[in-house]
Amino acid sequence: MTPLPKIMVAPNGARRSKLDHPALPVTDAEIVAAAVACEQAGADGIHVHIRDADGLHEIDAGHYRAVLDQLREAVPDMYLQVTSESADRYTGDEQRRIMRALAPDHVSVAMREMVRKPADWDAAQDFYAWARDTGVDVQHILYSPQEVRTFCQALDEGRITGDHHLIQLVQGTYANGSQGKAALADYLAEMTATDGRMFDWMLCAFGAEETDSLVAAAKAGGKARVGFENSLWNKDGSLATDNAMRVAEVFAAMRQI
Repeated sequence: MTPLPKIMVAPNGARRSKLDHPALPVTDAEIVAAAVACEQAGADGIHVHIRDADGLHEIDAGHYRAVLDQLREAVPDMYLQVTSESADRYTGDEQRRIMRALAPDHVSVAMREMVRKPADWDAAQDFYAWARDTGVDVQHILYSPQEVRTFCQALDEGRITGDHHLIQLVQGTYANGSQGKAALADYLAEMTATDGRMFDWMLCAFGAEETDSLVAAAKAGGKARVGFENSLWNKDGSLATDNAMRVAEVFAAMRQI
């Protein structure tokens, strides 16, 4: 299992468009250009969302392969992670089928999308086992301390196997930004309560508090996901020019730790 990068840029996400920010990358060429600029600014990984001809989120194996090929040529040293995100467009079965067809090196998977109801656990368990056996590194997206607890229970029950896991903690929400966010310590308490397992974890956060939240995560031993998927703003509240500006600010702040 490859360790997570220290700084992963998430340049677009599934829902934002150029109406939100004119520099948000939507086309394949824009995504590749953003990767190049963000690597130069300090990112060593990229969380890749692709869009269809109408600019809408899609997870398509053929399209993903084409974009990944371009990224490998343009930024050969970057960690390339695809998303399996539903964004209300894909069922759990569709997500699993497409990821099996793609078999990426690295993929983010939200447990809440794999297991939307208890009856989904059998299919989810098969998917997690397939990923392990195929060498697909899954980063588990967990949106709250309660979801971390549920994930750890799944480990205890053997639904997800292994002693080393990649984790994406989500602090805050799109709707409310950082308001009402759970404390980082509450997420970490659930992981430290699990004996004998290693967690390589990363945080993403929202709004102008993104930089401070990511620095706090780094001080606690975590890694950072930064970019327009989660926040368009710098620490001082100003609108960032582009993703590279957000990466540069976080990179500089983390160097001071």
